[in-house]
Amino acid sequence: MTRSMSLGTPGSRRRSRALAAVVAGGLFFVACGGDDGGSTPAATEAPVTSEAPATDAPMTSDVSATDAPAGEDGPPTGPEMLVGMVNTEGNPNGLDFPDIRRFAEASFEYMNAHGGFGGRPVKLETCVAGGTPETSQACAQELVGKGVELILLGLDLFPDFATYEAAGVPVIGVLPILPPDFTANALFLTGGNATTTAVMAVIAQDRYQAKTVGIIHADNAGANSTAAGVEAALDKAGITWKAVKGGDNETDAGYLGLMQAANADDPDLLISLYADAGCIGTIRGYATAGITKPVLTTSICSDSDVISQVGDDATNWVFVGATPERDTPEKALLQSIVAPFIKDEATGEMGIEPADVKTGALGLGGLGTVLVLSLRNFAAEMVAGGTEMTGQNLYDFLKSADGLFLYGGITPVKCGLATPSYPSICSYVFEATEYKDGAVVSVDDGKLWDSTPLLP
Repeated sequence: MTRSMSLGTPGSRRRSRALAAVVAGGLFFVACGGDDGGSTPAATEAPVTSEAPATDAPMTSDVSATDAPAGEDGPPTGPEMLVGMVNTEGNPNGLDFPDIRRFAEASFEYMNAHGGFGGRPVKLETCVAGGTPETSQACAQELVGKGVELILLGLDLFPDFATYEAAGVPVIGVLPILPPDFTANALFLTGGNATTTAVMAVIAQDRYQAKTVGIIHADNAGANSTAAGVEAALDKAGITWKAVKGGDNETDAGYLGLMQAANADDPDLLISLYADAGCIGTIRGYATAGITKPVLTTSICSDSDVISQVGDDATNWVFVGATPERDTPEKALLQSIVAPFIKDEATGEMGIEPADVKTGALGLGGLGTVLVLSLRNFAAEMVAGGTEMTGQNLYDFLKSADGLFLYGGITPVKCGLATPSYPSICSYVFEATEYKDGAVVSVDDGKLWDSTPLLP
């Protein structure tokens, strides 16, 4: 038996606010904290051309040639490749993700100095969508009109797949947002809510042998959508659940009440879908209530800013989709690329030392680096196998190749495993972390959790 009860009254919301909530809900597993709107680099000349305002042009990253793989220690010599990118920015109702574009621009800038995109230099044409179908369609028409041979999607709620398909331009995105994305003629490197909510149910079933689950979440469009995915996956696993809904922002007493209500029937496990300030409130409420059973939550709640405030109160909390900090060459390169875009809190100036960049706290901007640097690696492998670098060839290679991994080498990439329901998704398996003995560590020594058995 399942049931849902509501605490608090959500009130009416305009359509744009609801869409912002959908995006927030769809992104919880990749946004490991950070402020996407707090880094505005100064204007500077850069090898990558952008249609964004000059004040947003990428800064020159201090990355030496020694960071490049063997054979990629200088500028590429192939024909220039025109790549388009659509990203949502500037909407006053929360749909504003400029760091995705900025970090992507910085990554292409690095590539243009170190081997290029499969041996080709890139000219990047960006178009800002405003979170409406009309602006997404305008971007599609603009970029296709410029003759791009590949479209990259940062965050675009309403990609105009029909225009791209009619023009024969392949589309590769980093994250599907709304249901039409799952079956579009496109490829997405990650699976969004579909895969992450399924993994929550997988962990509940496999690690905890849970039979009953209590869920808490805010009563808004994004949280309701995310909760629906969790509930469908739990249903598929045969796990009974009860959902308790609260406001977008609760008092400490409110969060305590939510945790107590979710725990009232003594379920085997709790799931919290709150994010940002809600992470702190729910973790503190859990501790105040004296609850000790495991809690599954979003990767946002593993952010260092959250953990620094809640400390050992986060014991028994598991952060689904998060990854621990690992000192690897890939991490060092990423740090060098994005360091100029991070604000130094001590001075208020842009730019910090690369070693001070916490890759788990890049916010949504980290999606830009994951997208571009992953594709850079795929292109290098494709070209090494004798295939010419073109946008269509890269798309076809990604769609069919085995043995690929997202940038960082941990998460396997294999497109269309859940066909026909999710043919555009390319990543179904990922890690989780937990708070243990004063630190956030990988669950079960880096175990990868497979979402496919319980995809809703």
